[in-house]
Amino acid sequence: MNSGVSILLVLLFLSPGAARAAEGYRVYESTAASVNGEVLFVSDVEREACFLGCAAMPGSVEETLSLREARDRLILDTLALQEQRKLLLGAVDNGTLEGYVREAESRMAACSSPCKREIAPAGTREWIRRKLLLRDFFNRRVAVFVDVKRDDVRKELARRSSSPGNDAVPTPEEVREEMLEARIAEEIRNWQTRAASKSRVILSPMGDR
Repeated sequence: MNSGVSILLVLLFLSPGAARAAEGYRVYESTAASVNGEVLFVSDVEREACFLGCAAMPGSVEETLSLREARDRLILDTLALQEQRKLLLGAVDNGTLEGYVREAESRMAACSSPCKREIAPAGTREWIRRKLLLRDFFNRRVAVFVDVKRDDVRKELARRSSSPGNDAVPTPEEVREEMLEARIAEEIRNWQTRAASKSRVILSPMGDR
């Protein structure tokens, strides 16, 4: 998985006709995965891939993911949101949401991918709300417990200063922020791994998409 997180997966093999109704052969939307009983549809995965590919989140860069990779990301988000709902931990400020939504809509309008035609403005708003909620959840659940000691910063500064050809030496605060960001990202990955190990994730085949 691109996310670097090892998810314990149980494959659910569905025949092409498994999603058809018995009467009238109406084809229902394809299922991409089930996460602790919560169903993710292929359209959810396609939207996730589109938003990431268009860098809809302010401050992000374009990511070209396969549908399988986008599904992995969505599964991790779903695990975190399930925990958020259980703990009631995390919130989204309306003012922050409005600002992010405006920029996200601007980014989607400028995106060259045709996938954006399948996404309504309400879909963009909800995606941004979810991402902001996830960010606040991890800030409260993980980041608040992560710290970088002065001695660690001093050692890292000494290492960088001794590196040949390193003329631009950052300030101690810049180094601390870099180290803190890296440690928080690592702890979030560890949290995701633990959450996945305790969860039941069932995948439906997606072919080579």
